[in-house]
Amino acid sequence: MNAPQLLEVRDVHVEFSSRHGTARAVDGVSLQMGTGEVVALVGESGCGKTTLARTIAGLQLPKSGEVLVRGVPLRHGRRELREHRRTAQLIFQDPTGALNARQTIYEAVAEGVRIQKVPGDEEQLVADALASAGLRPPERFVTRYPFELSGGQRQRVVIAGAMVLEPDLLVADEPVSSLDASVRGEILALMLKLARETGVAILVVTHDLGLAWNIADRVAVMYLGRIVEEGTTEDILIEPKHPYTQALLSVVPEIEHVEQKILSGEAPDPARIPSGCRFHPRCPLFESGEAARLGIEKHCREDDPLMLPACHAVAPPAAVAMESQ
Repeated sequence: MNAPQLLEVRDVHVEFSSRHGTARAVDGVSLQMGTGEVVALVGESGCGKTTLARTIAGLQLPKSGEVLVRGVPLRHGRRELREHRRTAQLIFQDPTGALNARQTIYEAVAEGVRIQKVPGDEEQLVADALASAGLRPPERFVTRYPFELSGGQRQRVVIAGAMVLEPDLLVADEPVSSLDASVRGEILALMLKLARETGVAILVVTHDLGLAWNIADRVAVMYLGRIVEEGTTEDILIEPKHPYTQALLSVVPEIEHVEQKILSGEAPDPARIPSGCRFHPRCPLFESGEAARLGIEKHCREDDPLMLPACHAVAPPAAVAMESQ
């Protein structure tokens, strides 16, 4: 019998009330991750990726579906959440906001050790965590305060505070977007090193597909609450199949082989998800008439593609496939 995946998200739905009705922020997402795997969850702002990350971290209760860690469903009782938050640690976008300005660096890293009652010598645990995050020698940093450190150093402190608990999973929400370009690569290299050396799995939430080149084993592309394409980083970045993935990739400066595709408008309100393919109002294939030429325009308007990649042009409906034979 095969061992369960480290993380398994099964048909998760998360909804919020909005002025336009019920916003389906996460609308039936399934995702798996193995030990030591780095997965990039990519999409525009408002696509639901941060809500999904918070749900995986236990900070958001789903309306339906479930999150499993090593085959065990996540429950939202106080004791279960406390255990889960040691297993799955969240790294926020802004390290300054994530750290208490009144705490020394030592206190910031030791806080989790105390809350989770981690056995061992506290001072040694803190020193080892800081050193593994690249803050060496740790004695130089333990008595300092966040305002005395650079942005990159503060993010290293946040990572140390997470890794001191020896988690199985890091959920990193835009972990380098607030940092100077000169240190982004260093933080990504640190995260990749931790994954390879400790076996911690990392879910990196980002709007930047180019980031996946540097760190991810797999990429999941999210649009309007749902994953529309998923695969290895090489497959997604070299041969993207979904028009949305192609459009995201076309504006990555490091990638030159993809024709630039500018999407019209912004993603629809998640309280007003279009019928049929949720991407069709902005899809270059639909707008250019290519969908009509392929005989799938009606399906794009009316039928929700459920198989990945979620595009009727890639996986034509049965009726269209029969007509073409």
